[in-house]
Amino acid sequence: MVTQTLRSQSALEVGAYLARVGYAGPVEPTAALLRALVAAHLTHIPFENLDPLMGIPVANLDAESLAAKMVRRARGGYCFEQNGLFGYALSALGFAVEPLTARVVWTHPDGLDAPPSPLTHQALAVRIPGDPRRFFVDVGFGGQTLTAPLEFVSGAVQPTPNEPYRIGVRGEEYFLERLIGDAWQPLYIFADVPRPAIDLQVGSWYVSTHPESPFVVGLSASKIIDGARWNLRGRHLAIHRPGTPTERVRFENASQVLSLLMNTFGLDVGGIGDVHARITEVLDA
Repeated sequence: MVTQTLRSQSALEVGAYLARVGYAGPVEPTAALLRALVAAHLTHIPFENLDPLMGIPVANLDAESLAAKMVRRARGGYCFEQNGLFGYALSALGFAVEPLTARVVWTHPDGLDAPPSPLTHQALAVRIPGDPRRFFVDVGFGGQTLTAPLEFVSGAVQPTPNEPYRIGVRGEEYFLERLIGDAWQPLYIFADVPRPAIDLQVGSWYVSTHPESPFVVGLSASKIIDGARWNLRGRHLAIHRPGTPTERVRFENASQVLSLLMNTFGLDVGGIGDVHARITEVLDA
């Protein structure tokens, strides 16, 4: 079994992660802790792609590199970073963690019948000591991110604080789908096969450097704020609150977008180049 560990992190650094996500409760590995940490992570560490957007490849997915960026520098990241850091923290706290990779079909008109795409998304399978259940966790799928762990079972509709999800089976693969309105929409297809670190590095390198990657050519950011999804794409912000119509905001310029990223999302954008100029270039990408 492939598991993630925190061999390169000290107990003090695990404490720094817990402080970063604002968690100060019991740390025994339980289902309640797993659920609490998912919620805490999503409300404190935004999803964002500023490094690829600024031409900075995301090549290092080791615990120290991820903690340096997302814990000590008040930055966020995308799936390989988000689920990487979360997996290391869970492992340090006594959970058993298996990294999984997925092919994204979200927004593709053919859905599950779309042509195979690269394995450009990472999620996690998690076990709890003494608990026969297995859980599916994903804190890094941007605006569609799971806001609670799911039991790793197929067919069951599972509520989260935001929307219901379910895991389906198709042949030898699984897929994750989300209920949007009255329709189930598939997000990605994955195999229940633990992936070694090199597979994660290849996927991360691809999405952070390929000239047609959406993370290279456009701005994406999201965060859970007061229970609502705040999803930014270029100059367009959508705020999704459960049970209410979506609120939409169109920003006129990069200064307004940058203010949102820094002040509302809480991102430190220093030291990565002229972010304002680059956002100006991709406002409508």
